[in-house]
Amino acid sequence: MLTEDGKHLYVSYGEYHNLVEKLAIKIHQSGWEFDTILCLARGGMRPGDILSRIFEKPLAIMSTSSYRANAGTEQGHLDIAKYITTPQGEIAGRVLLVDDLADSGHTLQAVVKMLRDNYPPITDLRTAVIWTKGVSAFQPDYSVDYLPTNPWIHQPFEVYDRMHIADVLTKWQV
Repeated sequence: MLTEDGKHLYVSYGEYHNLVEKLAIKIHQSGWEFDTILCLARGGMRPGDILSRIFEKPLAIMSTSSYRANAGTEQGHLDIAKYITTPQGEIAGRVLLVDDLADSGHTLQAVVKMLRDNYPPITDLRTAVIWTKGVSAFQPDYSVDYLPTNPWIHQPFEVYDRMHIADVLTKWQV
């Protein structure tokens, strides 16, 4: 649910899963066939996992990080992992790059450039996200929701950004 002022979008688990399924429909209806899903950790891991199951494709993982400060709410320097974890040797062929959102677009731009420059076995590369913000400098190939107001997206699992093991032990009285 988007707040009246357009500054916050609150998403439940059910809504989140529905959006990933709608993303799967968009990808399928495009007619594009791909060999591997490459998700960007951490935001792309959940949608990447679900899409991997729906399309029955291997899931590769690349770690990126820019939202580390203030419980993951402030974007800083972008770090991109040097290696990709994949179950089938080197990543190659037609690759669907998945993240949760195109926020500023800088992460997706940088990763796409890095993949094109450093992974010649990738013959075709497309991008998929759940949300694209109006301020994004990058336009993904597939996206479910366009957010012109640039809200902060409160995903259902963000409670864990502030939860520590001591909190879990207290909650479960362990």
